[in-house]
Amino acid sequence: MRSVRGMRIASAFVAGGLVLGAAACGEAPEDDNNAGTGGKKYSACMVTDVGGIDDKSFNTSAWKGLQEAKKENDNIDIKYVASKAEADYEVNLTGYVNQKCDFILAVGGLMTDATKKIATANPNQQFGIVDSNPGVGNIYPMQFDTAQAAFQAGYLAAGMSKTGKVGTYGGLPIPPVTIFMDGFADGVAYYNKAKGKNVQVLGWDKATQKGSFTNDFQKQDEGKKVSDALVAQGADIIMPVAGGAGLGTTSAAKASDGKYSVIWVDVDGCESTPDCAVLLTTVVKNIPDAVKEAVLKAAGGEKLQATPGFVGNLANNGVSIAPYHEFDSKVPAELKAEVEKIKADIAAGTITVTSKAQPTK
Repeated sequence: MRSVRGMRIASAFVAGGLVLGAAACGEAPEDDNNAGTGGKKYSACMVTDVGGIDDKSFNTSAWKGLQEAKKENDNIDIKYVASKAEADYEVNLTGYVNQKCDFILAVGGLMTDATKKIATANPNQQFGIVDSNPGVGNIYPMQFDTAQAAFQAGYLAAGMSKTGKVGTYGGLPIPPVTIFMDGFADGVAYYNKAKGKNVQVLGWDKATQKGSFTNDFQKQDEGKKVSDALVAQGADIIMPVAGGAGLGTTSAAKASDGKYSVIWVDVDGCESTPDCAVLLTTVVKNIPDAVKEAVLKAAGGEKLQATPGFVGNLANNGVSIAPYHEFDSKVPAELKAEVEKIKADIAAGTITVTSKAQPTK
């Protein structure tokens, strides 16, 4: 069953337009295209986190950003290497230093320590990192205040729930994950206050920072196991913040005959997963644009400033919620308007969203 599901996901991934080029086929830094360009081209080299290039999440998004940069400037060469384990981070980063890549992109907060170490040892090398700010001058940080968009999603979920219970879970208790969960919980609380309701959040307690985790970003069985437990407690809308592991939740939701729906994260799930039918919306982290802009600037000779780097929020379209797609006719017009008003109020500073995991500007 699992292998069949994997095949379905793979085929939908290709159909969804996020087709990986030849550069995506290799498993080692030396695998790739245009290695013999003699320095004429600007090389942007990406090291994935352990979730892999087709996690339908942050690795996929970062690669899309590199692809778009190349599309806009054909003097840019791109390639990536996949990390199979955390022990691969330093090896893969060092491999690209040795290959004299112009821009080396690390994807994900788990890569912070390795990137900081290799960047410090190679001060003339330009690095970039998604979802972290190691505080090193030659690492350009791209961070996202996803609590803001997740706040909208929490309000939406509370407004759509029939059981009065919604749930969320994470891959690991790290800032790029818990920031979504904090925003989601606060959005539900805001709904409760505005409407005099008592919708419960299962799987996360913002006050104690304790909740449900798969401890993995890949194993779909673990994602399904955690969301099954939340559904058993009454949750009818689930937001997994667990990369590819969350696909265990979306496929189970499809098999549940409408018992519950899902809010995806990072990249619009209706474009990146085969499970659009059960996706209420997605809390989008606009990694592709952030990566694209950074690489285009660097390739154009601009010095990337590590401080302040880039922080995406609702005001600069660095984060957002995706269209409702197949749920569009099911979300009441009044609720849609309230969710939009929340966006405007957060962007204007009328509503302040807080999380211990928020990036510093």
